[in-house]
Formats: sequence, structure tokens, C-alpha cells
Amino acid sequence: MCGRYTIAADAAALEARFHAYMPPGLLAPSYNAAPAQGLPTILNANPYVITVSAWGFRPEWADWRDVTPVINARAETVATKPFFRQAFRSKRCLVLADGFYEWQRTGKGKVPYRIALKTGEPFAFAGIWSMGRDGQQRPWSTFAILTTAANPLVAQIHNRMPIILHPEDEATWLNPETSPAQAQACLKPFAAHLLRIAAVSPKVNSPEGAPRDQVTAAEAGLLFPDFAPV
Repeated sequence: MCGRYTIAADAAALEARFHAYMPPGLLAPSYNAAPAQGLPTILNANPYVITVSAWGFRPEWADWRDVTPVINARAETVATKPFFRQAFRSKRCLVLADGFYEWQRTGKGKVPYRIALKTGEPFAFAGIWSMGRDGQQRPWSTFAILTTAANPLVAQIHNRMPIILHPEDEATWLNPETSPAQAQACLKPFAAHLLRIAAVSPKVNSPEGAPRDQVTAAEAGLLFPDFAPV
């Protein structure tokens, strides 16, 4: 699964990389992007604008008060599982990032590692999204990150990894005309030789590791219960 990631690139770098406009003051850089936070995404409904969506997917057809938000969806079942399949067909998104964390179990506990591109550039996770409304009937979007079997590098610490889209697959993933088979073909482990990995502080998975000035979705009025990995 993917439960924490980083998005520290500035607005100019994200705009240049993804050829999309980011409204001023949209968000602050974060080395501890976590569930329930509003985080940068590009939705296929508007592929030339970077927007904020809350990390924690709930399908639009469900009664959101009774559904636990889900942060990850498995690539192997996203097209067929009723919870996800409608979004997989029509509501795909890019989740902007520049690194992600995985934890390795050791005799002294769990050690976190950060995985990023060797180039240090931002990239996009494959995501699905949904649209809902808060208690005041204001529209807002949520998302889940798709995961797959780990490549040989990540497999040293965890058996799953988030799907990093190759740049040439991003347009296909966002294109509403893309068939389910074409979309599924984008969902593969990212090449190990293009990634680097390094141990980081265990504070990344604690409340103290989050920036004090970072606004979470809950603080913005998007109140979610506990999150369930898939």
C-alpha cells in the first residue's frame, strides 16, 4: 500500500512538468502527505488545471456517511471491484508527487524509506477520483492511489508499491476515450533502475512529522472516519 508520500516541488516545477495551471496559493510543499489531506491532482474532467482533492476515495453512488474512505486500490481488481469500477472507467486522475514512503519490518521495529526518481523530478501516481458534497453542499473531489506488485528495488522492503505512470502514459490515463484495456495497460510496476531509495526519519509516520501549518481535509471541513487500505 501507499500511506504517505511527498510533494515538495514548487508550483512552477509542477506546471512545467504537467503542462497544467496551478492557481496561486493552492497548497504548500509537503514531505508528509497523508490521508485526509487536500493534495494536488489533475482530474480527467479538467486535464489542464491542477486542483486539490482529498486523499480518501468514496464512490459517488454510495451513501458517503456509511462508507469508509479508501486510500489505495489494487490494479489487479480496480476494473472489476464494484467499489472502484465506475471510477476506473470514467474518473481517472494523476496524483502529483515526488517521492513515496514504504516501511521495512526489522528486529527493532519498522524502518521508513523514501523512494523517488533518480532525477529528483516530480511524477504522477495513477489515481481514481470521485465527486461529492460536504455538509454545506459544496462540491469536492476525493481520490485513491492505485498499487501493484513491487519492482525488485521496492520488493526489498515491501511487496506492493504505488503505480508511477510513465510520462508517455499520462495522457492515455487521462483520456476519456481510453478503453479499459488501454487504461489497464498503464498499470505496471515502474522500472527499478529509474528509482532511488534511502532510509529516512521514523517521524514521517507520526503526527509530529507533519508540518504544523499544513491544512488537512478534516480541518477544512472534510471530516472522514478512519481510512482503510486495500
